[in-house]
Amino acid sequence: MTNVVSAGNDGRQCIASRCTRATANPARVIAIARSWLGTPYHDQASLRGVGCDCLGLARGVWREIVGPEPFPIPPYSRDWGETGPREVLAEGARRMMPEIAPSDVVPGALVLFRMTPRAIAKHVGILTGPDIFLHAYERLGVIEEPLTPSWRRRIAFVFLFPQR
Repeated sequence: MTNVVSAGNDGRQCIASRCTRATANPARVIAIARSWLGTPYHDQASLRGVGCDCLGLARGVWREIVGPEPFPIPPYSRDWGETGPREVLAEGARRMMPEIAPSDVVPGALVLFRMTPRAIAKHVGILTGPDIFLHAYERLGVIEEPLTPSWRRRIAFVFLFPQR
């Protein structure tokens, strides 16, 4: 399937098969994401207050914003991002969410980070302000921290949560 570049409903350019899908209210996305603050880190989990990893955080916010997850997430190993050249996270998000250019990142957006140059994107966060984001980090759990230049240059893909 070829992705089509078109103008999204808010006038920004997006690259996805469902570009015309209305996007969720960013303030609502941010409020729900912040309700996960303090959730302990737990690999492959997605339960607010109990445990989640970075993908589990995004999945939990999705369930509250959009509804049930559209497909099951298969088990994955801690080193999944070091194996293979496919952008698995971006491909999955592209199936369900409007994509915008990293230079157009806005609060409420789901951001995918490339942790090392030339590696695939394997870390996920949600922008909660122009220079701050929320993510689940090993040993720290769900935290909100500044989007420093180091984090900003790692942004590989940006997606917007669709409306229910």
